[in-house]
Amino acid sequence: MPKAIVFDIGGVLIGLNMSRCIEAFRSTLGFERITELLDPYHQKGIYGELEGGRLSEQHFKELVIAESRPGTKPQDVEYAMGELLDKRMDPRTVKAVLDLKGRYPLYLLSNNNPISMRHCLRVLKDNGIDPDATFRGQFISSDLKLMKPAPEFYRYVIQRIGLPPQEILFIDDNKANVDGARAVGLDARLYNPGTDLGLLLSDC
Repeated sequence: MPKAIVFDIGGVLIGLNMSRCIEAFRSTLGFERITELLDPYHQKGIYGELEGGRLSEQHFKELVIAESRPGTKPQDVEYAMGELLDKRMDPRTVKAVLDLKGRYPLYLLSNNNPISMRHCLRVLKDNGIDPDATFRGQFISSDLKLMKPAPEFYRYVIQRIGLPPQEILFIDDNKANVDGARAVGLDARLYNPGTDLGLLLSDC
């Protein structure tokens, strides 16, 4: 039995919609190069630099606007990025998280960026999960300048949680991230998006 559970966000807690996000960048901004940057697991180019903490939110927006149609505003970039996330969470996921909340310390671990994180926290709250009351900590790549599956990222998380790695359960939808977590001793499980998260955690 684990003593703490760590969740990835996109693809695990909140569904992702790549095609809708691409369409938003193209139709709202006229930013055609989004297909070169967007990836389900590891964003590329300036998007990847934003998630790695090497590019500020303001600079990222400026670079996107420079390649978009005249009149594009920072809030347009914010909107388009938010379209990557499903607004309605799977009720089974919500139930699983709320059921575990009173029994385990829960954490978030995500390759993410400040813009998308604002959307993520809003989606969680809109679906009945208060992030501040539910998760004891958030480990976000853009804040820490570390990216999964780097072992340094996982070791930092282990150190901050303060438990032996084998007592920390990590859930991710990317096999490379799960393999990386297991390599440093974490109990990691691969989640298949769209399936019942509660079943994956039924032994907890």
